[in-house]
Amino acid sequence: MMIRFFRHYVPSSILLVLVLEAAIFAGSIYVGAQIRLGMGDGAMGELWPKAVVFSSVMVVLLTVFGLYDNMEWEGGFRGMLLRYGAAATLGFVLMTLIFYLVPDFFLGRGVFLLSFILAIAASTLFRLIMFRWLDFASLKSQILVLGTGSRAARVETLLEKRGIAKRLRIIGYLAMGGTHHFVDTGKILHEEGRLLDIANRHGVTEIVIAIRDRRGGLPLEELLECKLGGIRVTELSAFFEREAGQLQLETLNAGWMIHSEGFQNGPARDINKRIFDICASAVLLLVTMPVMAVAALFVVLEDGFPVIYRQERVGQNDRVFTIYKFRSMRNDAEKGGTPKWAAQNDDRITRVGRILRKLRIDELPQIFNVLKGDMSFVGPRPERPYFVDKLAEEIPYYKCRHSVKPGITGWAQVRYAYGATIEDSLEKLQYDLYYLKNHSMFLDFMILFQTVQVVLWGKGAR
Repeated sequence: MMIRFFRHYVPSSILLVLVLEAAIFAGSIYVGAQIRLGMGDGAMGELWPKAVVFSSVMVVLLTVFGLYDNMEWEGGFRGMLLRYGAAATLGFVLMTLIFYLVPDFFLGRGVFLLSFILAIAASTLFRLIMFRWLDFASLKSQILVLGTGSRAARVETLLEKRGIAKRLRIIGYLAMGGTHHFVDTGKILHEEGRLLDIANRHGVTEIVIAIRDRRGGLPLEELLECKLGGIRVTELSAFFEREAGQLQLETLNAGWMIHSEGFQNGPARDINKRIFDICASAVLLLVTMPVMAVAALFVVLEDGFPVIYRQERVGQNDRVFTIYKFRSMRNDAEKGGTPKWAAQNDDRITRVGRILRKLRIDELPQIFNVLKGDMSFVGPRPERPYFVDKLAEEIPYYKCRHSVKPGITGWAQVRYAYGATIEDSLEKLQYDLYYLKNHSMFLDFMILFQTVQVVLWGKGAR
C-alpha cells in the first residue's frame, strides 16, 4: 500500500518502519537512563530533547544510507546489516560530538553507551522481523491485470524490480479478447463470469487496466461493480506513477496533462526554491572547497590545463547557458567536432576523471551555476543543444522538461542509471515527467538524500 505525501507516493511499510524505529531510538534513551541511574519521573522528563536529537540523527543517517528506500536491499539481509553498521558507527561519532559541543545535550557516557547498545539491538531485531514479515504473500496487494499485451507485460517487468515485489503480487491476467499474448501464459486466467466474482475468488485487492484499444472491450459496468465492492480499479498510467515513480509516455496525451492534478509552476514555488538553492549552495561551497582544490590539482597533474570544462547546455525555457564541470576527459575528447555521449568504459576518460565521475566530484563546479541562477540543486539534468534537438524529434514531450530549471541532481538520476542512447533518454524522461507533475520541496529533499546514496555506493557513474 502506498501513501501520498505532497503528491509523492511513499510505501506505507517504509513509513511504519521509520516511525517505529524513531520511537525505538527515542525510547532507548529513557530505558538506558532508567537502568543506569534509576531516575525519577521529574528527571526523566528532562531527557526528551536528548532523545529527540538522538532519534533524529539516527533516522537521517539511516535515510542517507538507503535504509528506508524499500524493504529489499542489495545483498539481502546481510547487505542491510552492512549499511546499518556504517550508519550506526557514524551515528555514534556524531552523537559523541554533539554531546561534547552542545553541553545542554550532554548525556553521561555510561548512559549513552547503554542506550546506544539497546537502540541498535532493538532496531536490528525489529528490522529482522519486518524483513521476514513483509514477505508474507497475505500482506501483499493482490493484482489482477486486464489485458495480456505489451502494456500488461510492463506490469510484469515492473515487479521484477528490487523492492516492488515485496508489496505486490500478480494474481493473473485476463485476456479481454486479445489474441497476442506478451505475458507469462501460465498466469493467464481462462475464467468466465462476472469480473467481481473472478476477483473475489482470487482475493484480488486491485485491478489494473492495461488494454490499449478500449472501444467496446472494457467492461465498465463490471469495473464499477468491483470498485463499489471495495476493489481498487487503477489505470496503467496511474499504477506506474504510484509504483515506479514515472509517467509512461505511451499512455500520455496533452489533454490528460492539462486536466490532471500537478504540472503546476508559480512564483511562490520559484521563490522558495531559489532561497533554498542559494543557502544550500553557499554551505556546500564552503564544505567542498578543499575537495575542489585537490581535484583541480590532480586534473592538472595528469592532463594539464584547463581544469574546468565549459559546455553549452539547454536550461529553463530553452535558454542556452554554460555549465561548469571539472574536466574528466582528454582535451581531444571530441576532436571530430561531433558531440558524443559518454559510454561504458569510455577510453576518453582520464584516470583522475574516472575517479571524479565515480564520486560525482566532477559536478561540484555546478554550484556556481546554481548561485548564478542558471540551475537549481534539484531538477532534470540539462542536455546539450545538439542532443536536445535530436531527442525532441524522436521523443514526444521531451521539451516539457525545460519548463523548470535544470538541476545538479534529479529524480531520473537517482532512479535510473546513466543513459547514453535514445532508449535511455526516453526512460529518463518518464521520470522527469513524474518530477514535473509532482515536484515539491519534500520530493526535492528525498532526491537529495538519495543522491548521497548514489555517491556513497557509486551507482550509475561513467
